Amino acid sequence: MDHAPSSASLIIAAQHIFDGIEMRGPGTVRISRGRIESIGYGEAEPRDAIHLPAETILAPGFIDIQVNGGGGVLLNDQPTEAGVRRIVEAHRKAGTTGCLPTLITDRSEVLERLAAIAENCLIPGVLGFHLEGPALNRSRKGIHPEAEIRAPNRRDLAAIKSFAGCGRSIVTLAPECVPASMIDELRGAGLRIAAGHSDATAAEIGRAVDRGVSGVTHLFNAMSQLTAREPGLVGAALDDDRLFAGIICDGIHVDRGALRIAFRCKGRDRLMLVTDAMPLVGTNDRQFMLQGRQITLHENRLTGPDGTLAGAHLTMIEAVRNAVALLGIPLVDALIMASRTPAAFLGLESELGRIAPGYRADLVAFTPNFEVAGTWMGGVGSVGEANLVSHRG
Repeated sequence: MDHAPSSASLIIAAQHIFDGIEMRGPGTVRISRGRIESIGYGEAEPRDAIHLPAETILAPGFIDIQVNGGGGVLLNDQPTEAGVRRIVEAHRKAGTTGCLPTLITDRSEVLERLAAIAENCLIPGVLGFHLEGPALNRSRKGIHPEAEIRAPNRRDLAAIKSFAGCGRSIVTLAPECVPASMIDELRGAGLRIAAGHSDATAAEIGRAVDRGVSGVTHLFNAMSQLTAREPGLVGAALDDDRLFAGIICDGIHVDRGALRIAFRCKGRDRLMLVTDAMPLVGTNDRQFMLQGRQITLHENRLTGPDGTLAGAHLTMIEAVRNAVALLGIPLVDALIMASRTPAAFLGLESELGRIAPGYRADLVAFTPNFEVAGTWMGGVGSVGEANLVSHRG
C-alpha cells in the first residue's frame, strides 16, 4: 500500500457515477495529486483512461467509524502499526477507504500502547481511532470485559486525550457514568463523543448532547430502550436531530422493522452504516479469542461462550447491500449512509463523501451484485486493481 497520495494524474471512465448526491453517467473523473480535478459527462472518453466494466458503479469510498479488527487482527491484541495495516487492508478489499480502528474496553496499559503509536498509524485508510470504553455502564456491557469497565482516572484521561491529535478520533462512553466535566474536558481537547453501552434516560442524553455529545454507537444495541414513559437512549437518538447514529445492518443485531424505523426517524443524513467488524473479516477462520473468551462464528453470527453477540462479521459493501434489501431503500440512500454521512459526523464533509472537484480521491468501484472491483485512496489504486478494470488504448 502506498504511503502518500499519488502525484500522477489519473482518469477513470465509468458508465455509472454516484457523486455523493445523485447517480449520473456515463462520465469521466480526472484525478490529480490525490484529489478530484474535474468530472465530465457526455464527452469523449480519453484513450488513456481506466475504463470500468459497463455496469460497474463508481462511488465515494466507504467510511467505517467502528472497526475492531480484520485480516486476523484484533486491535486490542495488536495495537501496532503492522496490526492497523492488516485491518485497513482487509476492509479495503470490501470498499472501505477510510476507517476508525476501534479499541474496546481494556487495561490502561493497552490504551497507552495504542496511544504511543497512534500518530504513526495515520496511514492512508485511517481517519482516526475509536475508543469504545472504558467509561461504560456495566448493565449494558455487551461483550466488553466487566472487570475493565471504569471511570477513567487521570492516567486513562491523559492517554485518551492524546488521540485528539490523531485524525478525527472519537470516544464512546455512557454519559450517566462520568461527570459532566469529563465530557467538557474531552470535547475541549478536540475529541468527538458518542453515547453507547449506556443505560441513560432520555433527559440524561439530552443534557449530554447539550454539552457536545454528537453520536450514538450501534443504535439499539447495548443501550436503554424506548418505552412508553422513558424513551431511553434509543428514543433520544431517534428524536434528537443533532445526533448521528451508527447502526449495524447485518440482519442479526437489529430487526428489519427497527432498521426501517431508524431510517424513517433519522434519515440518510444522520444514520450511518458501521460494521463493528471483528478479526475474522477477510479470513476463513471460524473462531478467535477475545480477552480470554472464545468467540465463534456460526451462520454469520459471532457469539461468546454465553451467547452474547461479540461484534459483527460484516463488511461495508455487505452493509450497503443489506441496507437496500432490508430497509427497502434506494441504493443512493445506502451509499450516502456509507460515505457522506460518516464524513459529516467526523467533520470531513468538505474532504470526503463526494466525487466533486477538490475532494480527496477516495473511491470505490463495485458491480450491481455488490462485488468490489477496485478502490482508490488519494488516487492510489488497490493492489490487483489492474485485473479488475479494463484499459483501452
